[in-house]
Amino acid sequence: MNKPDSIAPLPVTQKECKARGWDEIDIILVTGDAYVDHPSFGVAMIGRLLESEGYRVAVLAQPRYDSNDDFKQFGRPRLFFGISSGNLDSIVANYTGNGKIREKDAYSPDGNPWRGNEKEKNARRRPDRASMLYTNLARSAFKDIPIILGGVEASLRRFIHYDYKQGKLRGSLLSDAKADLLVYGMGEKAVLEIAERLARGLDLNGIGGTCERLSDKAFQERGQNVKQKRILLPSWQEIQEDNSLFLRAEKEVDAQARSFADTLLIQKQQSTCITQHPQQPILSTKELDHLYELPYSRCEHPAFPNVPAARMIQHSLTTVRGCSGNCSFCAITRHQGPVITSRSKDSIVREAENVSTMENFNGTISDLGGPTANLYGVTCRIGSCKKHDCLFPKVCKNLQIDEEAMLTLLRKVSSLPGIRHVFISSGLRLELLIKTPDLFKEIIRAHTPGALKIAPEHTEQEVLELMHKESHDQLKTFLQLGRKLARELKKNIRFTPYIISAHPGCRESHTVNLAQKLQQLGLELRQFQDFTPTPGTLATAMYFTGLHRDTEKPIFVARGQSERMKQRRILEKLLRTNNPTQRKSCPKKTKKGRL
Repeated sequence: MNKPDSIAPLPVTQKECKARGWDEIDIILVTGDAYVDHPSFGVAMIGRLLESEGYRVAVLAQPRYDSNDDFKQFGRPRLFFGISSGNLDSIVANYTGNGKIREKDAYSPDGNPWRGNEKEKNARRRPDRASMLYTNLARSAFKDIPIILGGVEASLRRFIHYDYKQGKLRGSLLSDAKADLLVYGMGEKAVLEIAERLARGLDLNGIGGTCERLSDKAFQERGQNVKQKRILLPSWQEIQEDNSLFLRAEKEVDAQARSFADTLLIQKQQSTCITQHPQQPILSTKELDHLYELPYSRCEHPAFPNVPAARMIQHSLTTVRGCSGNCSFCAITRHQGPVITSRSKDSIVREAENVSTMENFNGTISDLGGPTANLYGVTCRIGSCKKHDCLFPKVCKNLQIDEEAMLTLLRKVSSLPGIRHVFISSGLRLELLIKTPDLFKEIIRAHTPGALKIAPEHTEQEVLELMHKESHDQLKTFLQLGRKLARELKKNIRFTPYIISAHPGCRESHTVNLAQKLQQLGLELRQFQDFTPTPGTLATAMYFTGLHRDTEKPIFVARGQSERMKQRRILEKLLRTNNPTQRKSCPKKTKKGRL
């Protein structure tokens, strides 16, 4: 692997393309993020992968959208435009769960979501529904160039979905944007196949890991030649007549994603049929190693300085992909997949050595993890199953946990010259740490940056079941063991819980009980989040329909800001109680309730 300072980033301007001697670009990747050449940024990863196969790739990052001029700057791409909103869904990036405009964007220079100081029309760096708007602009610039949607926004909006900013259902992003193809999930294999087919002058029909938009006539003609099993999801018209069918559709999409079935999923929109082809095989350890060892500079591009997200993850390492937790409110399983792929220890060590040579490296690996860090090395005793639901309601008996694998990895990376600290800052599953006390002890001893962040999400069983999370007893057992290990190590460890308020099914009484139980357990609540009904999760389907994910019986849902604020105030009171600094700075109110 080359040293970071010897690696040129992918070009973001025509001048940079000319400097490479390019008179034509094969693929233009468009993103709502600032361009950062780091494997934690999806566009950088796809770009480097395509580059490694010999394609000329340019990145159009945070283009202006008041005209199509930026989309013309590289000229006509030879193969396709690949369009993404960035690492976040654009609505999630631009608005809080209560619909308030976010004043910070960690994926923009200086964290500023605006191009200038004035919040004028079209001045926001990332537009709402960025993928759709970028597609329209690319189409207007070059009418006959294939346009491929990808990334989180496209993946989670590939079927009928709920848009919390508009407070209504929308059709597939593929149908709305009128793109040529949509890549869902982690799309490396699909993108390579798309590029190869277009380079050979072939069509894009039937590619695994993609969705197609077909007219009724084309759908009927195609169906006569396809022998695969089909599942028809509830259509737009059917869901409009009976919104409970939206939950049914989401459950079917979820089940098919976890089962890796060789099945076509089909959903009739207003005027088209969206056909989802079976997903591509997951990357092997060797393939994942190759992907993460491509020659990233790991730095911001000079045109996009001081990007907060880049600074936060610059010296972090990804060890694992996928999550088998299947939490109702989380889209990781649907997007990354339920099967765990772990990188080899040798590959991770090589990447750590590379990071340690960076000029600005301060001796600390900020995170050694992934969606769930302590799923590293896990395998299935029986090979696989259709459910891929390994942690709920308890850890599956067939899940083989390799405690020694992660311990060995931590020791190897920690022993490298120039590395003083190796922290785990990403998610940790409590129920797995209970089963791996030696690893738990080692994390407390040397790999916790200040406080050990945990995510019980709630304490009440009724809500935890809707969240698809482990029982509250697991939290109590975890704390008992963690505090015991800390005493043995003579470490003053602090456990900081992360909580979701106003999740579907959660009443004020549940929140009161939550606050009381956290206090009884001696946990300091330092942050929490109001539930956000993001696209592509079962929790959002419960929010919209008001139905239980399993029984499909009515549940309570806190709707509107006033109902959600009632639960928020309960937790804010606990937050002020636990945080003396915040308590002292909390201003008094006048009799009228104004400051």
